[in-house]
Amino acid sequence: MATAEQLKSLIRLYFSDDLERFTTVALQVAAHEAQQGHGALAHEIREIVDKAKRERGHVKVLKFPQDLRGLVLSEEPTITSSSLVLPNVLKSRINRIVHEYRQQQKLKSHGLSNRRKILLIGPPGTGKTMTARVLAHELRLTLHTIQVDKLVTKFMGETSAKLRQIFELIREEKGVYLFDEFDAIGGERSLDNDVGEMRRVLNAFLQFIEHDVSDSLIVAATNSPKLLDRALFRRFDDVLYYVLPDYEARKHLIQNVLGSSLPALFPKKVLRESEGLSHAEIDYACRDAIKQAILDDMNTVNGDLLCQMLGEKQANGSGKQR
Repeated sequence: MATAEQLKSLIRLYFSDDLERFTTVALQVAAHEAQQGHGALAHEIREIVDKAKRERGHVKVLKFPQDLRGLVLSEEPTITSSSLVLPNVLKSRINRIVHEYRQQQKLKSHGLSNRRKILLIGPPGTGKTMTARVLAHELRLTLHTIQVDKLVTKFMGETSAKLRQIFELIREEKGVYLFDEFDAIGGERSLDNDVGEMRRVLNAFLQFIEHDVSDSLIVAATNSPKLLDRALFRRFDDVLYYVLPDYEARKHLIQNVLGSSLPALFPKKVLRESEGLSHAEIDYACRDAIKQAILDDMNTVNGDLLCQMLGEKQANGSGKQR
């Protein structure tokens, strides 16, 4: 049977609504049962997890106007604020956005408005997209991701018109709207390689966001703040800056992902090997280590295996998600 720690972890994660970590611990239980020679039970647990993932389905294309299909994706995030491994100051500012949104009527009664136009800046893999998912989950809103790179490259001559449609959706369909790869349309208007069409697109966006008074939350994320037009910054209610995780943040993140699969003695070489990696890269490395441990019928992830997976991410030299 599952260990007492694994059972307690499953119960805690179920009531905290942390589906991602709940799934991780469930797979750890399956690995433990396989190690004990209970192959049929381990297989059944994995089948249950796989079936739940298929039935839940995280991402779907919105049934929006036909010409926006493929540009706007919708999901119902299950990631809680406890999953964010960020500096306390940054977590506090994210919590403030949530608190103000929940109390927006109280603020309006005093002639004030809540923060609802947010700019996220930082390297790839540092938690920007996850922050948008957490905001959507905490506010019980749907997350709509606008794939800005596709918007610009696929509809170069019609981008401003598409932006107008998107802002109409923002007004009509309350939710969290994430403009990913935002610098694709937010580039500095004075850049030498700029073209007239893109200046018009940026001007259109500036007008749309300035005049937007919807109940939706607008989030823009970029890896390249130096490319952004300076006029954009004052259109946002808050600007949050993200950085690569420090020593303590990396340790916390690894402990969060591995849970009971972590060796009792936390190897310092693991933290050295993870230096310079993003949150996303460390997360992927930990999950790769868990999968390899399951396939090798190991009860825990040892330091050598984790270092191997972290080393692979170091060799890749880039994150997989933001």
